[in-house]
Amino acid sequence: MGTVELAHIGLVCKNMEETESFYSRHFGFARARVIDRGDLGLIIFLKNPGGLYLELFPATAVAPVATDIGDGPNWPGFKHIAFAVENIDEVLAHMGDEALITQGPMDLSAMVSGWRTVWLRDPDGRILEISEGYADEKASQ
Repeated sequence: MGTVELAHIGLVCKNMEETESFYSRHFGFARARVIDRGDLGLIIFLKNPGGLYLELFPATAVAPVATDIGDGPNWPGFKHIAFAVENIDEVLAHMGDEALITQGPMDLSAMVSGWRTVWLRDPDGRILEISEGYADEKASQ
């Protein structure tokens, strides 16, 4: 089997312009492609410098459940989308009032030395994790 890579994460958005602006300003995403589906609306692909794509779709229904809290839901599905940054405090300062924190910042050094993280909401209520200092375990010799 050949190489398998994560291609993109699809997000359904209440306001695609607001969601695009949020991810562009705070996480370095830029428009990579727009597909016009006529009456079905646009699909907007965003790409960040690390090569991660977000695919934005317009919402056509109201969410059937309450907005997530804390670090994300505890039922099967996606818990949160995580971004690694060099400095959480700088990112939060840059985000200002748009940093809608749901949990943290927390020092997780007891699990991984130097690991700090914070969870917040994006414009559509999805939980995002912003993390600094995480490192994989060293392989045992």
